[in-house]
Parts: sequence; structure tokens; C-alpha cells
Amino acid sequence: MRRLLLDARAVMASPNRNARSAVVWGRLLGIAFVVCFGTGVYSHLLQDPLPWMRFPTRPVQLYQFTQGLHITAGIAIIPLLLAKLNVVMPALAQVPPVRGVLHLLERLSIAVLVSASIVQVGTGLLNTYQWYPFPFPFRQTHNAMAYVIIGSLVVHIASKLPVIARYWRARDAYDAEGRFVADPTVGSELLPDGREARPAVGERPADEQTVGSYPRGLTGRLLRWVDGAAAPAAPAAPAAPAAPAAPAASRAERQFTDRESREVSQDAKNGAGTTGVGEEAEAGGASRPAHTDRAARSEQAGSQRGPEHDDTRSGPRQRIARRGFVAAVTAATVGVVALTAGQSNRLLEPLNVFGARQRHVGPQALPVNRTARAAGVLATATAADWTLTVVGPDVTRTFSRAELVALGTATADLPISCVEGWSQMASWRGVRMRDLLASVQADPASPLRITSLEQRGGYRATEMGAEYAADPTTLLALEVNGQTLDLDHGFPARVIAPGRPGVLQTKWIGKIEVIR
Repeated sequence: MRRLLLDARAVMASPNRNARSAVVWGRLLGIAFVVCFGTGVYSHLLQDPLPWMRFPTRPVQLYQFTQGLHITAGIAIIPLLLAKLNVVMPALAQVPPVRGVLHLLERLSIAVLVSASIVQVGTGLLNTYQWYPFPFPFRQTHNAMAYVIIGSLVVHIASKLPVIARYWRARDAYDAEGRFVADPTVGSELLPDGREARPAVGERPADEQTVGSYPRGLTGRLLRWVDGAAAPAAPAAPAAPAAPAAPAASRAERQFTDRESREVSQDAKNGAGTTGVGEEAEAGGASRPAHTDRAARSEQAGSQRGPEHDDTRSGPRQRIARRGFVAAVTAATVGVVALTAGQSNRLLEPLNVFGARQRHVGPQALPVNRTARAAGVLATATAADWTLTVVGPDVTRTFSRAELVALGTATADLPISCVEGWSQMASWRGVRMRDLLASVQADPASPLRITSLEQRGGYRATEMGAEYAADPTTLLALEVNGQTLDLDHGFPARVIAPGRPGVLQTKWIGKIEVIR
């Protein structure tokens, strides 16, 4: 087992896999997790607020910003997490695997952090496309997993604090030549950078084992470039068949042979005896001295070792390998963000290739998540006798659509901002919510319960805080972008309020009541 672990560590060693790289990628990953946690908790509390909570209604695009940031940071976590896992791979092959109870607990916390992160990012990505192949409820599980990740992240940072402090700055991690400085006193589980630091396993040195482990062709060249490994040397030409071994010579004969070899070498240096040496070589080199063979083999081995054994070149090569890895991860992160953030960001809208929704695509140039057909309201929402029931503390009234218009309408520019990450500004026209409450003699700053014509669904009935009901831009919308609401946008009437998730902007409203 020890040999297998050492072999695995030798194969996985790379200039990119050291404690400094782990700190750098861990730092970026930690920032992304904290951003996702903060914005995610805010979104969750908007949907399930505590009784004493009040939320800001300005700026009106607040939720558009926070949820767009949440989804963008969550997508950026994917390449950052892969980079971090790639860097710490040698730590999986520790020798020994567990060094005690505390070390076991530390490794378990890392296992929880990694597994929870993968599940969280994977299910979150699927949620942006509204695909739920898993058997558990997404929102509740996603919220609970966020606390698991942050808790295990705190434990992980606490256990690695000496390593983080030691390698926080690049100037403390590399020498003047660009080679990683391994500090065994901080307890890092990653191997030092460079092939010369790898333990040999079996009969071959570790550098030969690693070079031989790369695949052939373009893939192998790319991996060697990323890892800073030298290309394998071309195989040496086959040596000439050795002459039959001569009988063991006596001590006197060996002394004579050595003396004669030295004389021949001296003659060759002075330009004499060339013909004799050539004739001796053509004769099979039977009298060639043993030390000459050893020197030749040493010179041949030195030429086969290549530049990777040249310590003066290892630093720049390691620096280039690290920069290549950083450039690749940066390009991947910027790419996935740029190709998805356009669903909530106007500037990146032309680059939105993989986003779940395209801005300005849908009925009335506005995307739709849940259609009227999916909600099962095709008949009830288009019924000629539709009325809205408004229940106040003491007065209850019903309104037809014409009667709602008669109350007076106002216009507000508010975004639809969905939890899946997409958002778009639109111009809405309808009855102010506070005017509707005044018609039933209710306090304009009253908490409300709003019920849809839907017969089932987690958001069939939603609650609205008093701060939203009293806001002058909160509307019972009847039109969007200068047209009567499309059925998929909530006809005959829907709620639109500033700074609220799209799932709470209830469509196909049938009833509004004041919560007492």
C-alpha cells in the first residue's frame, strides 16, 4: 500500500500542485462560496421571512442584482472547484492516510465540504434550467446544504490556518528562480514542486516514472506543458554487440593494460597514434579500458536526462507551468460567466449562449417560466365572469377587470427577477396596491396574502409584507409594455412589486386578503 501511495503521489506531482496554489484557489473559491451564501440566504428569507423581518424596496432592482450575482458566482464556482480539486490531488495519497483522531476528523470535514459542494453546485445548475431529476425538494435542500458547506469550510480554514498564513503571499512561496519553497513546519500535505522532489518508486527514479505516465500525442504534449515536464528523450541507438568476455586478467596484466591505455590517450591528445587507435577500434575494442566505457555511459545518461535535471532551468519552467494553469482556469471561469450572465445583465446579453432564458424572448418580449397551461388555469383565467376578491378587516369587495380600471391606474418600470437567475426590466400598468386596500378600508401598510387561480403548487398562495403593500410602485398589473397582459404573463391580473423574487409576483390572481 505504501508503494502504491508513493507511486500515486509521484505521478500526481506538478508545479501547479503545491501549498501556495491550494491557498490561491481556495481563497477565490471561499469568496465565491461566501457570496453565494449571503445572496442565497437573502433570497430564502424573502420567500420565508421571519415575523419581524422587513425588507428594502429600493433600489427596485435590488433582487435582480443579488440573485444575478448569486447565480453568476455559483457558475464561477464550477471551474474554481475543479481547479482546487486538481491542485490538492496529491493529498489524497498521504502516507500514512490517517495520522490520528484529529487528522481523521479533518479529513472527514474535507470529505463533507467537497461532496456537499458538488451536490450544491450540481443541483443549483439544474435548477436554473428547471430540471429536477432528484427526489428531494430543491429549495429546502439547497438552503440546508449552504449551512453545511459554510460550517465545513470554517472547520477546514481553521485546520489549515498555518498553511494559509505561510503561503498567503507569493513572495513567501517562491524563491528568486521561481521554484516553490517547501516549508515542512506548517504541515502541508502537498508535495514540493518539481520532479526532483518526488520519491523514487520501484527500480526507476520518480522523474522517469512521471514522464512515462503521460499519454502520447497532442494530449501528452499539452499535459507536459501544463505540468512543466520535459519531453521524454528519444530512445538511444542500440549499442553494438559486446565482444565475448575475456578471461580474467592477472593483476600485472591489468596494470600493464592501464598503463598502455594512459599512453595511448596521451598520444591521442598530442595528435599522435591516431592510426593505432583507429585500428584498435576496428579490431573490436577488445583492449578498450573499462573506465572509458563508464565515462561514455555517464555522458550518454547525462544527455538523456535532459533539461529537467538542470536546476537553473527548473524555476522558469515551473513559473511557466503555473502561469499556464492559471490562464486556463481564468479563461474557463471568465468563459462560463460571460456565456451565462447575459440572462440578467444587459451588457453581456449578446454573449448569453448557455443561459436558461434569453432576454426579450417570449410573449410581449418578456421571458416566461411557468405557463398558463402548466399552471392549469387556461379555463379559469379566461372566464368571462372572472372577478377579484379583496378582503379587508371589515369590508370585502369583488372587482371585475373593468371595475379595477375604474379605480385608476399607474405605471411603474420594474424588473421580473427570477430565482433561476434571469431578469428583465418591463413597463407595467395597473392599480396601486395601496389604492386597492383603501377601497376596502384597510391600512395601506398591511401585510397581505395573495392567492392564485392555480389549484396546486408551492407558490399558489404567497404573502406580501407591509413594506411592499405600501410602496407606490407595487401594482396589481393589468398591462405590460403597453399591451394587455398575455395569458402566460398572468392575465387577467398579477402582482408586480419592487425587489421581490419572480415566484412571489403572483400571476392569475383570484383573491387578496389582509392578514390580521
